[in-house]
This record gives sequence, structure tokens and C-alpha cells, in this order.
Amino acid sequence: MSEPYHIADFLPPRGLSNAHVQTLLPRLMPRPFLPRDVEVLELPDGDFVELNWAKPVTEDPLAPIFVLFHGLEGSFDSPYARWLLAAAMGLGWRAVLMHFRGCGAYPNRLPRAYHSGDTADAYWLFGHLSHRFPQALKVAAGVSLGGNMLLKLVAEQGGDGLDLAGAIIVSAPLDLAASADTLHRGFSRLYESHLLRALKRKVRTKLEQGALPLPLDLNGLAELDSLRAYDDAVTAPLHGFDGAEDYYQRASAGPLLGAIELPTLILHADDDPFMPASLYENLPAPSDAVRLEIARHGGHVGFMEWRNGRLRPWLARRLARELESWGDPSLPWQERRGRVVSRSDS
Repeated sequence: MSEPYHIADFLPPRGLSNAHVQTLLPRLMPRPFLPRDVEVLELPDGDFVELNWAKPVTEDPLAPIFVLFHGLEGSFDSPYARWLLAAAMGLGWRAVLMHFRGCGAYPNRLPRAYHSGDTADAYWLFGHLSHRFPQALKVAAGVSLGGNMLLKLVAEQGGDGLDLAGAIIVSAPLDLAASADTLHRGFSRLYESHLLRALKRKVRTKLEQGALPLPLDLNGLAELDSLRAYDDAVTAPLHGFDGAEDYYQRASAGPLLGAIELPTLILHADDDPFMPASLYENLPAPSDAVRLEIARHGGHVGFMEWRNGRLRPWLARRLARELESWGDPSLPWQERRGRVVSRSDS
């Protein structure tokens, strides 16, 4: 990739640089205790999403707001969610995570779910926050599936289509087809199997209730052995796509990188086992509004570093630094950004 990018300052501890070790480590580490208030946000189509406001919530109506979108089958309890929300709160921000439909405490009402390109609910949320907190600065982050969704939304709405000052994208599978294929090979099939079990569990319940308009029975569901097969049989028909390939093509945010107008930080690891190592070599060059930081190691939403005598999440530290850069919104975007390097410098 000849276009400029930035070298992330993440360094894994000695002996812990393996991509799978980095990916799995966060699940083994203690995460911050974080109470929450849950708010139901009604959607225009009669369904709902759950907003999880981390507590304690600041009383300052002008306090900036950090919005987080989780990954596939993630939640408020995901390790990265706790760490990122806690990091934002530590800086005095209001911190809220939106559960995608069906990912919260209650199943959603309609015979549909959520997907990587489903931007409408997030758009509705930003309108809700703009009406409720019109003067508060707002920055959003999306992790994995949530990152692809957020980047697609930002591209769709342009620089002034959202009440949003900036976006942060973490470990996002911006080429959905290539990522699905990568997850079906080698050790990465362990992650695919884990995700499939979680997805099938929800669909199984709705199939048993006769709540899904799919030509699929429980035996057919059990035989789906890949995310691509699942997306072809479930995700695509439920959400108006003509099969998995049509879904991947229309929902992938990668082709829109050159159209981003909103200040956007993208964090990615070259060894992410959820996507090909050549991911950004096969995507358009990012626009000038994008800062792309690539680390040699880090796995998928891993980025665990040795700091202050123990393992700590670099993502939380990097997020805090990014949010702090918004402390003086009068500074031009380029002045808040570091040195651009070319891939040949790495």
C-alpha cells in the first residue's frame, strides 16, 4: 500500500505477540466494574434498541458524549466495551453503548436482527442525542462489526450530516467477503464457530416460535457450517439482500474510505485473524480526514500491553489520548494529528 498511513505505537509484551494470544487475552483479564442505566430507545419501525449509560453519569448537561457500537454478538459486558467506556468516563465524558437489536436483555420485536451495514438505528440514535443534548460534543467509536457500520454511516452522511465531531474505528472488517473467507480457514475457524453458536442460538429460538419468514428449519440451521453460509441463509434474506455476496458487497465500508469527510481514526493490526493481512492494500486510499494507524501485532480487538507492572489494554489508553485531543475543539484537525508515514517506512 503506497498511500500514507501511520505506525501505531502499540508494542506487545515479549512472548505475547502472537495474534491469537492477543485476541484471546482480553477474555482472561479482569475488566472494570461498571454499573449502568438501561434506556429503551424506540425506533421508527416499531422495534427498539437498548442504550446502556455507564454510571455514575455526570450532571453537567454540556459534558461531551462518547457513543460505542459493539461487534458481532458483543454487548456491554464485552471486555473492550468495559475498558473503553471506563476510559471515557475517566475523562468526564458521558459514556453510552447501544446494543444492536436483540443483543440486550430482551429479544427485539420484529422478525429481523442487525448486520454490518445496518446504519439506520445508529442514525436514529444520533438524532435522539442531538435533540436531547444539543450543545454537547459527541464522538463515536465502533468495534469490529460496529466499526464497519459506523464508518459506512459516516461516509453516507458526509461531514455535516451527523451531530458528531469524530469517529474511531477499531479492528473493522471493511471487506466483509474477504473477512468471512479468512474466518473459515485454519485456527480462525475457532472464532467462526464461537460466533456461529451465538447467532444460531438466537435464530433457533425465533424459528421455534415461528417468528422468522425464512425457508429454514432447525435441521437446516444446524447444518450451516460457516458465517458465509449463515449470512446466505439468514442475514441476507432477513434484511433484503440477494444472498451473502450481495450483502457483503453492499454492506462493506471499505470501498467508501476515500469519501470520508468527518475526522476519523482507524486502528488496525496487520495480524488480525478475522481478516486478510492485505486488507488495506486492496481498499481505496483513505481521504485526508482519516488517520489510519496500523500495528504489526495486536490480533482482533486485542492490543494488550505491559504497563505499570501489569497487562493493560492499549486500546483504552489510545482512546483516552484521542478523546483528550478534542478538549480544545478550536484546534484544526490536522494540528491534532501526528506524522504521516508511507508503508515503506515500516
